[in-house]
Amino acid sequence: MASQKFELMTLPYAANALEPVISQQTIAFHHGKHLQAYVNNLNALLPGSGFEETPLVEIVKKSTGGIFNNAGQILNHELYFGQFRPAKADNQPTGNIANAITRDFGSFDAFKEEFQKKGATLFGSGWVWLSADANGKLVITQEANAANPVQKGLNPLLTFDVWEHAYYLDYQNRRPDHLAALWSIIDWQVVEQRYNAK
Repeated sequence: MASQKFELMTLPYAANALEPVISQQTIAFHHGKHLQAYVNNLNALLPGSGFEETPLVEIVKKSTGGIFNNAGQILNHELYFGQFRPAKADNQPTGNIANAITRDFGSFDAFKEEFQKKGATLFGSGWVWLSADANGKLVITQEANAANPVQKGLNPLLTFDVWEHAYYLDYQNRRPDHLAALWSIIDWQVVEQRYNAK
């Protein structure tokens, strides 16, 4: 069976479009080096794995070991890089996702506070996620290393990467500052589309 070849995602914006929140240098390393390595590694591991023709999300749900680690990181990073846009002042959600955030967290500010706290307090490397369950209820989860909420039956909507390579060039050890800055570059239309696709 011929193995499918995963490819490095094309960014939906220029490499310098997220400055000063995320620098062009960080994008070059994070997208161009780290994510490319996960793609290369997964493609090398697929032959003979039984996952040669399996969609990425299903690989993440069903695999273990090196295949899972690389597939999980590809999925995580595709969702991460796909949720940004150039910085915008007073950047807030609208529509169904805004209503759901207010319903499940009390207010957008309360949601942001909890989300940032979960990101800042996750030990080691990983991700903080906003996801929806099968009924559309929103939940925040901390996922270590390459884990993704799809493994728990959730629909991932928004994520902040708290691996050090995501922010160290720009923020050094100031993870909370990085997390606080990300809100200005979230493309809430993308998050809304993910939510409505549940």
